[in-house]
Amino acid sequence: MRKRAGNVLHIAFTYMGTIVGAGFATGQEILQFFTKFGYWGTFTIAIATGLFIWLGTKMMLVASEIRAKSYEDLNIALFGPRFGRLISHFMLVVLLGVTAVMLAGAGTIFYEHWNLPYQVGLLITIAGSFLLLRKGMKAILTVNAIVVPVMLLFTVLVIIDTFQTPGSSKFITLTTDHSIWAAWASPFLYTAFNLSLAQAVLVPLGAEIRDKKTIVAGSWAGGIGIGFMLMAGHFALSVYMPGIQQFAIPMGGIARELGYYVQFIYIFLIFSEIFTTLIADIYGLTLQLEERLKWSREMLTLGILALCYLASQIGFGPLLSTLYPLFGLISLGWLYLMVRRKVSYRHS
Repeated sequence: MRKRAGNVLHIAFTYMGTIVGAGFATGQEILQFFTKFGYWGTFTIAIATGLFIWLGTKMMLVASEIRAKSYEDLNIALFGPRFGRLISHFMLVVLLGVTAVMLAGAGTIFYEHWNLPYQVGLLITIAGSFLLLRKGMKAILTVNAIVVPVMLLFTVLVIIDTFQTPGSSKFITLTTDHSIWAAWASPFLYTAFNLSLAQAVLVPLGAEIRDKKTIVAGSWAGGIGIGFMLMAGHFALSVYMPGIQQFAIPMGGIARELGYYVQFIYIFLIFSEIFTTLIADIYGLTLQLEERLKWSREMLTLGILALCYLASQIGFGPLLSTLYPLFGLISLGWLYLMVRRKVSYRHS
């Protein structure tokens, strides 16, 4: 029983840590996909939470059943050899782009909040990623088991502080000039984008867990946790609208209201969340490329980090605002196929 509870928490924390990346932890994703749509954001977050629970569970159960080695195995099982490989090729490009965004986000934190050069931040993050990734999935699970619970605690602190701020009920009354159709499309775009990326970690994680009840419980806990943090971020960001939109890292701006020391810890947590998603994405990429190129995992990791370093020279803001909506739109096709596909859970 204790071992199952531990595995449930590992799944939940890894799921949450994989989704809570640069755009989420900094507040940019919440702002762009939910808060800018005013009070509609509360309803659309509820839809996104339901999708995370349902499809995250489905993805890991299938991976466990077929004992997938990488997300390409899952896509082939779901969509057939031809379309499965095409989707995997696309995901390879998307993961490289998003990993560059994560690295750029880490560099931005060093520059904006710790008064260190952007390039120094990039190089420190690259060195830490390489050292941790040598330990494989175990390192990803351990980092998430530490970072996610602390992030949840600070999320509660942000909620408590927001309750004491004038205008704390603004998330109920906040209006928007954006189209209502765009508002209701946003949870599907957001979930499609994040779940298609999360394959890189959730597939090998699901393949390692043989007990279906453990996977279901972990996915539910993780999905609810993601919904809770989305709602907390939306709740806090709404109070400071529209001015908060000028910040590259909106949650960092809110953290300033909590005092210097709390702000420092919170910024470090944002960096940690970016870092966990960065190493998770690189891990998924190395598994995928290892099957194709037959290179050593260390060489692949160094190659991916070098490519992402070059791409990160573009900057965090331009990368996020350009790549995320584009990838989200294309990922809707993957979400549609994932929803409609009937899966037979037969033992191989």
